[in-house]
Amino acid sequence: MRVIPANDLSPFGRHQPYGALRRLLHFTQNAGTHWLGQRTALLVRRMGLRRLRARPVDVTVETLRARMRLYPFNNASEKRLLFTPQFSDREERRFIADRITPDMTFLDIGAGCGAGSLFVALRAGPRARVLAIEPQPLLFERLVYNLRQNPAATVKALDCAIADVEGPVKLFYNPFDLAETSMRIVNVDTGGGSFNASAKSLATLAHEEGLTRIDVMKLDVEGAEDLALEPFLTSEPESLWPRALVMAYSPAKWDVNLLGLLESRGYVRVARTRVYVMYERKDGGHD
Repeated sequence: MRVIPANDLSPFGRHQPYGALRRLLHFTQNAGTHWLGQRTALLVRRMGLRRLRARPVDVTVETLRARMRLYPFNNASEKRLLFTPQFSDREERRFIADRITPDMTFLDIGAGCGAGSLFVALRAGPRARVLAIEPQPLLFERLVYNLRQNPAATVKALDCAIADVEGPVKLFYNPFDLAETSMRIVNVDTGGGSFNASAKSLATLAHEEGLTRIDVMKLDVEGAEDLALEPFLTSEPESLWPRALVMAYSPAKWDVNLLGLLESRGYVRVARTRVYVMYERKDGGHD
């Protein structure tokens, strides 16, 4: 099994890019969003990854307005944020940005290194309620570290899985991409591993945190979205259902027709990308 290096929790700035790496990042981050720019940026990115080996990089991600320590060698999301943030979840962030308000409640389930939570918190301000949920221990440690580099961002981080059960669960992960951590078995051929984590239902989370509404929810739990969302939409009152939803699109892995369930509950599909599907309640989520 591949050995995964521990996170470096030294003060921010120790891994600031210099020299050739700084020039390379400037090139990939400004290569444009047209086809040729994307292809060129991806080719140059390979050079940067070889130069970095397994080292992290401290940067300000301009598309987020956030200071972050990123580990591009074992997380595809962090790799995109470092080298090509202009391509990273553009449509999803535009959808969320249009719904940000100063007093909103945002749930980031499968928060990873904190990009989505920081994006919302730094724009919504201190009155917003932002919960970042991440069960993978190394990613949770990175999440907390990155939140601390952005004191203007008010985010509560929770290290648990959101599922259809309460208590301990086994999660599986891909050592080459820690973002691929799920209750579903992932990438067995790559020598993936597993670990035990604490799980709770979305209903339990909402009640423990005293939530009265969820304005926007991002749900990306690597194919286990049905285990998190289906019980919630079945048992909880409409007033708690998320008014807008950005969800990883993995219907082949779901045990229920989750898209059909959403539509039966009054959700309308707004957009879909290669990775995510975006929904909103017809009535804005009000009873």
